[in-house]
Order: sequence, then structure tokens, then C-alpha cells
Amino acid sequence: MSSPKESKLFSPIKFGDLELANRIIMAPLTRNRAAEGNVPQAMNVEYYQQRASAGLIISEGTQISPQGLGYPGTPGIHSDAQVEGWLKVTAAVHKAGGLIFCQLWHVGRISHTSLQINGGKPVAPSALKPSGQIFTYTGLQDFETPRALAIEEIPGIIANYVSAAENAKRAGFDGVEIHSANGYLLDQFIRDSTNYRQDQYGGDINNRMRLLIEVTEQVVAVWGKDRVGVRLSPENSFNDMRDSNPQQTFNAVAKRLSDFPLAYLHILEGDMMTGERRLDYVELRQCFDGHYMVNNGYDLALANTAIAEDRADMVAFGKLFIANPDLPYRFAHQLPLNTSDSATFYGGDEKGYADYPAWSGNGQ
Repeated sequence: MSSPKESKLFSPIKFGDLELANRIIMAPLTRNRAAEGNVPQAMNVEYYQQRASAGLIISEGTQISPQGLGYPGTPGIHSDAQVEGWLKVTAAVHKAGGLIFCQLWHVGRISHTSLQINGGKPVAPSALKPSGQIFTYTGLQDFETPRALAIEEIPGIIANYVSAAENAKRAGFDGVEIHSANGYLLDQFIRDSTNYRQDQYGGDINNRMRLLIEVTEQVVAVWGKDRVGVRLSPENSFNDMRDSNPQQTFNAVAKRLSDFPLAYLHILEGDMMTGERRLDYVELRQCFDGHYMVNNGYDLALANTAIAEDRADMVAFGKLFIANPDLPYRFAHQLPLNTSDSATFYGGDEKGYADYPAWSGNGQ
């Protein structure tokens, strides 16, 4: 029987001319630790550099515009100061031998007037209020009813993605991931519980995915072949999301995305809120002609099985990377894992962020 480090999970994989050392991917993780102006700071540099042994780091969600902001302390990629902050992060990751993509993010309705410029309403495909509350600078507040985007505003949204993609290039990233998951703007357009539009961006799935496809086309034009990923979450109910036929909906999206020379399709499997997995993810994987990444609840054994059975080409890990900056090394040598502290996931300082120890060979 082969050792863990001889499994396919530890083998390289190529996106065109970009070679990943392994298939253990650091998932995008919102940590709410950007500095004033939503600018990456010194502890962010340290945090990402510590995790550079991942085959690829996907950055935390990074807003493409001030309107795209949904949470305090999340970084952007729309100002010169933010680009300069990210340049320090990417340089540190590259110095440590790693690769890093920037996740491009617009939260849509998952925001609050107190987070928007001049107290504007959050925007969405349709004026449908999500249930629940959102964390703001003054604590938890109820979600508000968003403003439906006028059709003449949509080219401006696409232009924001293009500008953010260009800024990510300036900031030294190796590529970008388009965040179209977890109830944020592009996901809100795709799923029929949040899109009641009567124009060319609403109705059947071809119309509902139109914004994602137009964004993808433009971002690929900026970055070229094999440098753009897309993330989807077909049945995740987080942020009050549903779809009447997620298998049909996301099979269609995956097939359409196959028309682009993407680096990968990144699928959050199941529902983060309930743990349920009802979709046939093998069927979904067969709909996409390209590298396929899976995420949500994987450990080493499950990841090895997914790769061995060709249900995935790569596996993204979230909480395990929070607590284990050297996760690939620990996996390869079957070492004990640190346990993450959920109380320090969001906001704060280096505690629970950049202070988890790497394996030292004598316990820790």
C-alpha cells in the first residue's frame, strides 16, 4: 500500500503553463482582518505566506467595488492602496514558493446601507429581502430589502469585474476566481429564488446565468487561458438561497462554462448550513470539460478517494488550513492536526489567525 504522500493528491497539476506542486488547495476564507480602507496589512502578508505550501491559495473574497462590500474588514481590489497591500501578500507567497489567485467578489443584497457609500441600498437582481441578519460596524442588524439593478447598470457591474481583474494582475496574483457562490450577486442571478427579473437577465437558466457568462468572458479576456476559475454552490442555503431544480440549473451552468478556457470549476458540494448533499455531483462533474475542484467537509481520506475515483482533480480545504498552515506536510506525513478556534474566525488580531504553529518535529 502506498504512503499518503505517494497518492495522486500530492502530485502536480498544470493550468496551462502554471504548475501546482500538489492538489491540496487553500479555499477562500473570509477572516475580516483588512486594515482601514479595506487594505491588506502586515498580518495578512504573514498569514498567506505561512500557507504557501498549498498547491494554490485562493484568496478571501475581495470586493470588486465599494458597492460590493458586505462585511467589515474584508479587503478590496479596487483602489491603488488595496493593490499595493496585495502586492506585499503575493510577493511573500511567491517568495515562499506558492501560487495565489484573487477571488473577485460582489455581495449583492448581502450588505447593508451602513456599509454602502452615502447609505445607498444594497443591489440585487430583484428587490427580495433575505431572511436573517448581517454583521455591520455597529453589530448585527436585520437584512434590508435591496434595490433591483436597472438593466442599464449591468454594464457597469461587468466593468467593475474587469477593472478588478486588471488590478489583480497589477497586484501580482497568478490568476483570479470569480465568486458565483454562497448567495452573493452572481449566485443571486443564477438561482430562481432570488431572480424574478423579466428582462434578458431573468426567466430561464440561459438568461439567469447571462451575467456570470458575460463577466467570465470579460475576465478571461483580461487574464487569458487557464488563469480564471469560477466557484459555484448548487445547493448551499447560506444567505437564504434556494433553487427549484439545482441539478438542472447547475448542470446547465457547468456545460456553458466549458466553452471558456478556464483554469478550473470550483464546486462547494452540499449545504454548509445543514450538511445535506442531494445533488448527483458525479453528473455535475461530467458536465464540465476541464479541471474540477471540490470543497466542503473534506479530510485527507475523503480527498484521496475523490481524486482516486476521478470525482475531482483538486480538493479545497478551509477550516483545516485555518489551523494548519503546513497542511500539505501534515497530510503527507500523517501528523496530528491543530484544532481551529471558531471564536477567532472573523475579525481580531493575529490570535487565531497567524499564530497557529507549523509542525516542529517534537510535538509542535
